[in-house]
Amino acid sequence: MRFSIPLFSASRPWLCANKNEVGKFFLVFFFLIIGFKGSAQVSATIDSTTIDIGDEIRYRMQVEVDSTQIVVFPEGQTFTPLEVIESQKIDTSRNGKRFNLVKEYGLTQFDSGHYTIPRQKVMVGDQVFFTDSLKVEVRDVLVDTTKQKMYEIKPLVDVDAKFTFNWKKWLLWIGIPLLLLGVIAFFVFRRKKRAANKEDELPAYERAILALQRIDESHLLEKDSHKEYYSQLSDTARKYIDEEVYDHAMESTTDELIARLDEEIKSGSLNLDKNTVEDLKNVLKTADMAKFAKSKPDVITAKADRNVIEQVIHKTKSAIPEPTEEELLADEEYRKAVAEKKRKKKIIFGSLGGVAVVAITLLIFILVKGYDVVKDTLVGHPTKELAESEWITSGYGAPPVTITTPKVLIRNAYQMSDEQKQILKGNETFIYGSLIGNFYVVVTTIQYNQPTEVKLDKVVEGVVGSFEALGAKNISVKDEEYETLGGAKGVKVFGSLEIVNPVTKKKQKNDYLMLNFAENGGFQQITLVYDIEDRYAKDVAERIINSVELRNAK
Repeated sequence: MRFSIPLFSASRPWLCANKNEVGKFFLVFFFLIIGFKGSAQVSATIDSTTIDIGDEIRYRMQVEVDSTQIVVFPEGQTFTPLEVIESQKIDTSRNGKRFNLVKEYGLTQFDSGHYTIPRQKVMVGDQVFFTDSLKVEVRDVLVDTTKQKMYEIKPLVDVDAKFTFNWKKWLLWIGIPLLLLGVIAFFVFRRKKRAANKEDELPAYERAILALQRIDESHLLEKDSHKEYYSQLSDTARKYIDEEVYDHAMESTTDELIARLDEEIKSGSLNLDKNTVEDLKNVLKTADMAKFAKSKPDVITAKADRNVIEQVIHKTKSAIPEPTEEELLADEEYRKAVAEKKRKKKIIFGSLGGVAVVAITLLIFILVKGYDVVKDTLVGHPTKELAESEWITSGYGAPPVTITTPKVLIRNAYQMSDEQKQILKGNETFIYGSLIGNFYVVVTTIQYNQPTEVKLDKVVEGVVGSFEALGAKNISVKDEEYETLGGAKGVKVFGSLEIVNPVTKKKQKNDYLMLNFAENGGFQQITLVYDIEDRYAKDVAERIINSVELRNAK
């Protein structure tokens, strides 16, 4: 009988072994399972025979057995009159072909006196062993009231619950709304910017008239804001002249601007009468006084000055000669260049905004979900893709093993030797993956020619040898009873191992799970080996193990 992970793989030729080695390994393990029994040694010790009230005694129970025997330690309050306050897990170590099992208990007593820890019963296979009884002394804690001052009992004090800052929760409830507000603000700002850009595309004359309308709607005179009123009035006139007549009107003084307009009139470039220029000069002087000397003209004068600026804009528009065809073409080219520049600027800012939104969203998901989860979702992960794929439920071998896996297991051809054929009726193995890969699944089923008693308690000892035959090292072995949902009972062996990749020469640490059954007159073994550092492999392995069924398998 071969009870191990297959010694060969079509996808991994370096894992192959010749048929003679397979046969020898198989026969040795077969006779190991059929079995033998050995003796056991049981002892118990305590770390102290004297303690103060409430202190802890460490009760240590040690059992040395061979791997074929099942050991049952005492549980519950079997140490009366002492109380059990802690029962640690069994520590297992190997000594040749025997196992050394150590279990510790924490005991205490809250009354002083002399006590005897009663004998404890340990079941080793079918045999019962008793430990020796042990005597302990529990002493009072002496308090010298002549030196130790006594105090009254203090009243209860309300204590506020300790504030714990859950940054993930705060990020979820604050970060995401802030992100949404940022997106909304971005679109609102972009809409306003588009409106401003649309206004900038209007002719200078229309923008100047629109600016005067806004001054009327601002009600600055009613608010006694003469300085702001005349500042906007002056800027409206200067901007229009800057764009249509003299391109330094905004930074020129009033006298410099009027002098330049006179020159334009004399040269024939501007057909504007001198009265209009004089009216403009008077309004700009008044504006200078309001801005710099805090002058406050009356409301009637201020509104009259506003009308003067409107008339100046109208008359200046009429006084400007019509542009030539060459000027129009040059202006059109300029406008196209400006429009193209604005378009490129919009694309750049839009792209940066999109990248910023994506980056912020990714950052939030990374902080909430973790970098590895986000990376595996975007880039992909082989085991994660296995877990999320459509799983397949199928029966393998005879007697059949029903199991659900992410991929179909491939039959591994194996020819039995003549010696094995005398004992076995059938031996089938089905595999997915590789021992040095991220994930490895093996299902093995065996049928006997004659009714054979399979001792599953021999499996633990054979596990190390089977893995060592495949090149594994530093193998740890633990075992426990296991029962499927359908009621099939078996032995679960689990632990860790190390194996060196023969190609990369890197050492890989793996965990393994192995279920062993003797159902329907045969032997069934399901083995999973997976990379410890693969964060999805453990969940996949547990899902596969929980799906195993032998009874009523089809």
